[in-house]
Amino acid sequence: MIVSIASDHAGYALRQKIVSHLKEKGFEVLEGGATSSSESYSYVKAGQKVARDVNDGTALRGIVICGTGIGISIVANKYKGIRCALCTNEFMARMSREHNDANVLALGERVIGYGVALSTVDAFFEEEFLGEWHVIRVNDIKEQEDELFK
Repeated sequence: MIVSIASDHAGYALRQKIVSHLKEKGFEVLEGGATSSSESYSYVKAGQKVARDVNDGTALRGIVICGTGIGISIVANKYKGIRCALCTNEFMARMSREHNDANVLALGERVIGYGVALSTVDAFFEEEFLGEWHVIRVNDIKEQEDELFK
């Protein structure tokens, strides 16, 4: 699976740990965003990169990281077809996949420890969309997007 991941400077250290973790698990990783934690980089640009990669099919799923995960998740969710879930634990990541068919995971480096972050990433990639009656809600989201993005 190809995963796009990007962060601003506040999410740089966590991104490095997640990239190593994903590569160890055999994922192909497309990395973007900040090149260090000391040089300012816009979470807007980082979120846009991942949203575009997922939307155009370059990557199947994405991960976006900033200090809290809030700003970068807002950016990603501005794109039609992106269902970005800001998660702080494994349960949220599992539910975002099972119930919402989330295709982008948002994390906040300043609000989640490295161990919990890695287990949250694992949960996000282990779970599949359950379909069934959850399809109705995801289709409702898609209809709303069609209306908003005319």
